[in-house]
Order: sequence, then structure tokens, then C-alpha cells
Amino acid sequence: MTVARSLLLFLLAAVAEIGGAWLVWQGVREQRGLLFVAAGMLALAGYGFVAAFQPDPHFGRVLAAYGGVFVAGSLGWAVLVDRFRPDRYDLTGAAVCLVGVAIIMYGPRG
Repeated sequence: MTVARSLLLFLLAAVAEIGGAWLVWQGVREQRGLLFVAAGMLALAGYGFVAAFQPDPHFGRVLAAYGGVFVAGSLGWAVLVDRFRPDRYDLTGAAVCLVGVAIIMYGPRG
């Protein structure tokens, strides 16, 4: 149950951070307005709260592992939202990052 909870929190954190950054990008770069920027800022703040609920007590470990989730999640967001087509190197890099997440977060510790 702890691993499932942790994975769900990583997913929620990715949606909050990537979605928040995308909203800010839309507001500033695509000139969609301050409402997009404000929504993005709220989502980015939400990311910080979601990450704080990870069961592992070590901030550095959680944030390091989340980096791998962010890489893979960013590519997934780009595919779903921006119709980006990742190449084999994008996909291989994301897979390597997710293996790193699994090792960092769920590797056996004594």
C-alpha cells in the first residue's frame, strides 16, 4: 500500500508541477493572460504540498526521485497536450529516469 500511495503522489505531483509550468508558459509565452499565470502559480504551490506527503521522510531522496518522474511526465504531457512525438532517445531517456526513480525510492534498505 505504501508503494501504491507513493506512486499516486508522484503522479499528482507531476500533474501539478508540469501543469502549473504549462499554464505559466501559456500565460506568458502564448499571451493567454494573467489568469493562466495565476492558475499556474497555484498549481506549482500545490506541487510542493503533494510532494510533502510522500511516505519517505527524506526530502532529498523524494526530490531526487521526483526528478525522474518529472522527465517522463513532461514527455507524457507533451504527447497528450502539445502533440509532441518523442523519438527513441526521448523514450529511452525517460525509461532510464524511471528506473532511477525505482532504485532511489523503492530499493531495499537495511
